[in-house]
Amino acid sequence: MAIDTDNSITTSLLTLLNVSATKAGKRKHADEFVPSESKLNKRKSAQFSEPEPAASNNESETTENNADAAEKTTQDDAGDDAEAGDGYELHFGLKPVHLSDAARASVDANTWDSSTKRAGKLGTAILSIPGGSKDAEAPRIDILERLRTPFKSRQSKKPKEQIELQNDLLSALSSRRDLYLTSTPLESKKSTREAIALHAVNHVTKKRRRVLKNNERLAHHAKANPNAEPLEDVQDQGFTRPSVLLLLPFRSAALDWYSAITSHTPPPAFQIENQGRFTSEYGLPPGAVDKLAEAEPGTYPPDHVETFKGNVDDNFRVGIKMTRKSVKMFAEFYGCDVIMASPLGLRRSIEKEKNADYLSSIEVLIVDQLDALSMQNWEHVKVVIVPGQFVLSHLNKLPKDSHDTDFSRIKPWYLDGHAAYLRQSVFLAAYETPEARALYNTALQNVAGKLRTQRHWSPIEVPQGIDQNFVHFDCGKPKEEANQRFHHFTTQLLPAVLKSAVQSANTAVFVPSSFDFIRVENWFKKHSGVTFTVLSEYSTNQDISRARQAFFQGKKSFLLISERFHFYKRYEPTTPDLPSVLSTHIQIQTRYKIRGIRNVIFYGPPDHPQFFTELLSYPFLDDGVEASDVTCRVLYSKYDWFRLERIAGTEVAGGLIRTGTW
Repeated sequence: MAIDTDNSITTSLLTLLNVSATKAGKRKHADEFVPSESKLNKRKSAQFSEPEPAASNNESETTENNADAAEKTTQDDAGDDAEAGDGYELHFGLKPVHLSDAARASVDANTWDSSTKRAGKLGTAILSIPGGSKDAEAPRIDILERLRTPFKSRQSKKPKEQIELQNDLLSALSSRRDLYLTSTPLESKKSTREAIALHAVNHVTKKRRRVLKNNERLAHHAKANPNAEPLEDVQDQGFTRPSVLLLLPFRSAALDWYSAITSHTPPPAFQIENQGRFTSEYGLPPGAVDKLAEAEPGTYPPDHVETFKGNVDDNFRVGIKMTRKSVKMFAEFYGCDVIMASPLGLRRSIEKEKNADYLSSIEVLIVDQLDALSMQNWEHVKVVIVPGQFVLSHLNKLPKDSHDTDFSRIKPWYLDGHAAYLRQSVFLAAYETPEARALYNTALQNVAGKLRTQRHWSPIEVPQGIDQNFVHFDCGKPKEEANQRFHHFTTQLLPAVLKSAVQSANTAVFVPSSFDFIRVENWFKKHSGVTFTVLSEYSTNQDISRARQAFFQGKKSFLLISERFHFYKRYEPTTPDLPSVLSTHIQIQTRYKIRGIRNVIFYGPPDHPQFFTELLSYPFLDDGVEASDVTCRVLYSKYDWFRLERIAGTEVAGGLIRTGTW
């Protein structure tokens, strides 16, 4: 039976309204409710202007007088009033320019008009807009003057390349389109983070300024016209206050984003509250030494240091409240502007509270280090942002409770259930994965469009002379891919290896997927004639030591290695006699090494391209090993395009997919 979506939304809103009225001791009648026209609740001061409670940790708390705040905002930002038609007002105002029935229908049908364009320092990008819509002119950077001036001053001290990158990024963000940066180099991460943080702070500031100005208008109107009807064009809020969500893999990343956000709210103009508590809880414990950060350059791979430096706890969530002159960390979720959390931390919060109402009005979603999140439990990410049957599971849903919301101040498109069509999503990753691309293709519904950058990959360097054999298997449907891969591995590739006296020993099997790893391990367990040992992300230090020793001494013929194990442990070669071609790719780590490998089987191409080079470098830990002594087999299908491209290069990967041959 078909469901009338509009009626469903109206019914849910009626329920919310009745709950709100009941709490106040007065229930609204259903026939009194007309979302876009009638007054839905008695007007009250907007949440943005409520005084702060006293601080509980001996750090001073800033309280802000409502009328004074509105007056100061009007005076300080008077120069920005001429920019009322800026990107924020056009996209998130009362009447969003891109929100139409035709645009929503196109998004629902997943029909987009795509074209290739040059996005400055962001490189080549694919622009997708709803079918029938027109590509708007390149937007200007619409940052408020009070934020833009100090930012430009700091920018002037940066290299020209970074300035151009930040400006091009801010220009793309000012369009309010979704943005997916599919390849973020290490050297540009900080600059990228600063620009996106500025965009987020600008969004919160503009939203707060609009609320404060409307508060002032309502107060003046009520004073001048005591018996007149209240103003009707003051809808400026969502169901709840949080409007920016930052999803991050580790606390160390949260600390980096905190630094980026507060760089745009510097003292003495801004007071940062609970700063000591935040840096204590999100940094390393007192006396702890960060071996990655303290090590000499070259000791660890740069990407490993960037990912795992500092506090790598992956269970956290924190609210950030931003007033005109203060930034408060650890604000209560329903009273904050920015939520910074890991997928695991947010999932546990949702399960504990049994609702996610604080995500109902998210207007800017930022997901950083998608590649690192994919090495965690991707299901946590899916619970928060991946749709079921193309409908987002928790973001921009109607809240279960009213939370004392003033319905007369809610923007009409929230009441119409259209918030998901306006949310701006920003994805950052070191490389693309099928999961992230699927997320981009199906979960983003922004009617303003979406922009995805592209990268042309060159072949990764490996020691010359190694026998590389890319083994193709046919697969017609994505859902059958895992079974087809396992079948080909166990019935064709592995039997051929076991028939060879040389390749049936000293063989490492590298498995990217954790689910596939368990499946392969179980197969080896059932075949008693094959001796093997395991290195997985769950292996203890004692397990690792025993496995490495047994494999090196020849007691075990096969060594199963999961990609997550290598991602977290990053065992590296230690000999200075590595082939010179590896000198720019392989770093030295004196503590860990895996020796005894002569043959490497990739159950699938690794997500991280550098892992391919690193695994093929292990054999050279042993004396007297020549490149011709090492064999490499890579099992792949057409669905391994992203991984294959990063290893073999864009052109070669295309040939491998089309012809199935090297």
